[in-house]
Amino acid sequence: MTAPSPPEPAGSGAPDGNTPMDPPSLGKIFAGRFTSGDMATRRVLARVKQGLTKAGLGEEDLATVELILAEALNNVVEHAYADAPGPVELSVALQSYGLSCSIIDSGRPMPSDDAPNPDLPVIDPPIEIPEGGFGWHIIRCLTRDLEYRRDGMQNRLSMTVPLEDLER
Repeated sequence: MTAPSPPEPAGSGAPDGNTPMDPPSLGKIFAGRFTSGDMATRRVLARVKQGLTKAGLGEEDLATVELILAEALNNVVEHAYADAPGPVELSVALQSYGLSCSIIDSGRPMPSDDAPNPDLPVIDPPIEIPEGGFGWHIIRCLTRDLEYRRDGMQNRLSMTVPLEDLER
């Protein structure tokens, strides 16, 4: 009689489909307050990515979440706090329906009192591709339940990121 094999650690399944992967662990991934700025945003994104990795998310979902949060947080830095840094609150939680994200800041309100939905920038290949103008399209295309509201002196942006790892 042979001894049973030890159980595989959580999240150790092969991504090739031969071994089922354990579902990601649900719950709070990050909740914190920081002062807006490029370096602070990078540090926060690294902590969120670390938490999501620990929870068992795959590389594709990690890249998607990092892209969305980087775009949204950089908008806070560049537009809401264009004149001076200010406080930002970020909350990220893994739910059964996706990744719930909330960003709160006390900077300038969005111009139209809604999350922007601008036309895509004109691209005239091969001359030049514009450096900006794609952020809100990326956010809108990769999220659902996107909601912005001005609450007193605060901007409140919330969204859900659908995750492939939860659809297995």
